[in-house]
Amino acid sequence: MRFSAAYIPTLKETPADAEVASHQLMLRAGMIRRLSSGLYIYLPLGLRVVERIGAVVRKHMNAAGFQELLLPMVQPAELWMESGRWDQYGKELLRFKDRGERDCCLGPTHEEVVTDLVRDEVRSYRQLPVRLYQIQTKFRDEIRPRFGLMRAREFVMKDAYSFDLDVEAAERSYRAMYDAYVGVFTELGLRFRAVEADNGSIGGNFSHEFMVIADIGEDVVCHCRDCDYAANLERAEVAFGGAATPDACPPTESVSTPGAHTVEAVSSLLGVPPSRLVKTLVLKADDRPVAVLVRGDREANEAKVKRLLGAVSVELADAATVRAVTGAPMGFAGPVGLDIPVYADNELQAGTDYVTGANAPDAHLRHVHLPRDVRVEAFADLRCLTPEDPCPRCGGPMRLTRGIEVGHVFMLGLKYSESMHMVIQDEAGQERFPVMGCYGIGVSRVAAAAIEQNHDADGILFPPPMAPYAVHLLNLDPRKPDVTEVADRIHDLLEASGRDVLLDDRAERPGVKFKDADLMGAPMQLVVGGKGLAAGIVECKDRRTGVKGELPVGDGFLAAFDAWAGEVEDGWRRHRDAAEGSA
Repeated sequence: MRFSAAYIPTLKETPADAEVASHQLMLRAGMIRRLSSGLYIYLPLGLRVVERIGAVVRKHMNAAGFQELLLPMVQPAELWMESGRWDQYGKELLRFKDRGERDCCLGPTHEEVVTDLVRDEVRSYRQLPVRLYQIQTKFRDEIRPRFGLMRAREFVMKDAYSFDLDVEAAERSYRAMYDAYVGVFTELGLRFRAVEADNGSIGGNFSHEFMVIADIGEDVVCHCRDCDYAANLERAEVAFGGAATPDACPPTESVSTPGAHTVEAVSSLLGVPPSRLVKTLVLKADDRPVAVLVRGDREANEAKVKRLLGAVSVELADAATVRAVTGAPMGFAGPVGLDIPVYADNELQAGTDYVTGANAPDAHLRHVHLPRDVRVEAFADLRCLTPEDPCPRCGGPMRLTRGIEVGHVFMLGLKYSESMHMVIQDEAGQERFPVMGCYGIGVSRVAAAAIEQNHDADGILFPPPMAPYAVHLLNLDPRKPDVTEVADRIHDLLEASGRDVLLDDRAERPGVKFKDADLMGAPMQLVVGGKGLAAGIVECKDRRTGVKGELPVGDGFLAAFDAWAGEVEDGWRRHRDAAEGSA
């Protein structure tokens, strides 16, 4: 491809509304353009990246025994009503009526549609397993789209679905997809971790997220330094090895704490460390008020609360609800005397003589002993893991890093086959509900995540498998016939050998071409100029390391290039593996 004939509108300045590196660089490199909030146009360069990622995904999906199909983006409401998600999914589901006044939605995912498809076609265990996937545009009406393709409303996603006779067979499909995902992200050259995860609105029995390690990541990845345990923060278990503390504290005492409605303020006013305070969080679990207790220096984990209660949704109660159930304004709630269910984090069993809110304005209680003073429904793991907590598997030290979720695999169980009454006959002629799994990769998000992980002050550092062009070839003086002749010959020779090449043949200053080449991030750069040709060489540069070299212009060029390209690609793999090992 010749730059002069390509549509690659690069920008010198960073757009003011671009907040993170991937958003800034994709705009500047002429890969995307914003149409509206959370809606982006993929320009030719950006589309090439997405298509390259898609090609790697297809390779591994096909190898895992999944077949590609394409499902409609518009979905009828009755399928979502069958599964129960029409009212549960939330405002991210864009609902509308067609011209026949039928309720519809734009698909954020396709569990209902694929279940409807397969239940009409598959009747016998002999037709299982069924393994299907698609790569398609999805729409989720995010309340706050941001960070470019990282959290867009419309995005490209690979979603796959499996149907098996029983749990054992379903776990084989799950493992096949898990292994395929490891293959996808390894081949793409990304540093990633697979972590235990919460199922969220998809439902099901268990799941894993695939996280690209990056400082800008919205998710926290918790992993052990000594064993292979890893989970996201929502799912990470906190081991409790302590014993319950005997009742050995004085009777409760009310103390005045005017205006002290935060842990820090109460701790300072009463001269006690935050670990001696108990935070009482009033939550709404499916609109039912409950109280959750954690130590003052800890954070409650709403996903764990949701799992404990079997709730569809859990959220902080508003000020009116807090006052109605406690009799106090927010910041002064406490567990003593509450008439709503109270659940406490395991860690609180190991302490006594706590300070809590007094359920009265500007007042707290000293000397609270939970077994004596509070009716606790259950103690459970209800808080977020910290770096000081030991690994729940081996007791080793934990590390917390940030990651970007790019893939998720779910064991759905019977959630959709049962609710949508998809039945098959087993070998004994009995009707059974198939066991399902679903598996997603955010294809467009992978592009952004890769840039977040691989960039420098000058631009993008594309891993070779997803780079829009493998080679950026610069003709430094297109006005000179001898320079142009060599540049054109190298372009044609490399393309004939299977390499994608972008030839910058524009009538621009060399400085502009060098800057654009670094910005766009092709792994390999070749420079053809008069001085080099006079010496019989073409300059080569490894974009990731910046190391430059020389290749002969004559008959030995292609062999020398192939050897050098192999070194560049091997260097990328070593770089990825070393960084992953230290993550």
